[in-house]
Amino acid sequence: MANLTHIMPFFIVENLAPSVSFYVDQLGFEVQFIGPDGDPFWAIVGRDNISIMLKGIAPDVKPLPNPARHPWAAWDAYISTADPERLFEEYQSRGVAFRKPLAVNGDRLLGFEVADADGYVLYFGRPE
Repeated sequence: MANLTHIMPFFIVENLAPSVSFYVDQLGFEVQFIGPDGDPFWAIVGRDNISIMLKGIAPDVKPLPNPARHPWAAWDAYISTADPERLFEEYQSRGVAFRKPLAVNGDRLLGFEVADADGYVLYFGRPE
């Protein structure tokens, strides 16, 4: 029997430090791993039951968020939350800039969008 426990999006970042800082300072995530020692180029950040891997590959390998590829690919990650209203209020108090504020969208999901330091779009929400 399979024992799948979670999935972790893997985002290529331009510069690791500001990317990690955004998740920690703005979204309340914690650094679960950063390495290698001395000259880190990848990290895992997480909050509650979700994690995201961030990795600087090389100077010529740039982030390519889904919305930059096609307007119909609006998000890079859907993060399910039981209480999007409360999370939206928390993020407002942290000064997070929203790509789209809390609302019910065309797919009947209640949530909001945030773009990270590299332009990856996270949707935090739940079915209406």
